[in-house]
Amino acid sequence: MIAMETVGTTGEGAMPGAILFICGMNAIRSPMAEVIARSMLPSNTYIRSAGVRAGERDPFVDVVLDEIGLSLGRHLPQRLEELEDDYFDLIVSLSPPAHHAALELTRSTAIDVVYWPMPDPTVVQGTREQILEGYRDVRDRLTGLIESQLVRRNGIAAQSA
Repeated sequence: MIAMETVGTTGEGAMPGAILFICGMNAIRSPMAEVIARSMLPSNTYIRSAGVRAGERDPFVDVVLDEIGLSLGRHLPQRLEELEDDYFDLIVSLSPPAHHAALELTRSTAIDVVYWPMPDPTVVQGTREQILEGYRDVRDRLTGLIESQLVRRNGIAAQSA
C-alpha cells in the first residue's frame, strides 16, 4: 500500500499561496481537486490543475460536482507545459505518472510536493450508477483530503460555497 503524504507548512499555520493539482490527463482527478479546493480555501489562494498528457473533458465529473453544487465551468484539460504560471508553493500529485512528473519538475526548486494517490474511476464498469459511484468516491476522497490537509491543518475556516 502506498502511503499518502501530508502537507507541510512553511511556518506555523502557514497556508500555501499557490497550489497545483496534477493528474494523468487533467480530465478527472486534478480538475475536481481544483474546483473543490477553490470552494474551501480563501479566495486569494491561487489554485490550478494540469495533466501529464493531453486529455478530454469527462462528463461524469460534471455530474458528480453538480451533486454538491460545484461546476468546472469552462475548464478544458491542459498539460503541465501549457500552464501560464509555473510558480507554486505546493504541488499535489494524484496519480503515479503525475507524481513522477512533479518530482522531475521540482528537482532543483524548493516547491513542496505531496502525493495523494487517487483511484482511476474510468476503470469502474457496470451501470451508469455504478460508474458514477467511482467518480463520487474520488470526489469525496479529495474533499476529505483538502479539508484535513489544507483547511483544518492550517486553521482556515471553510467558506460557504
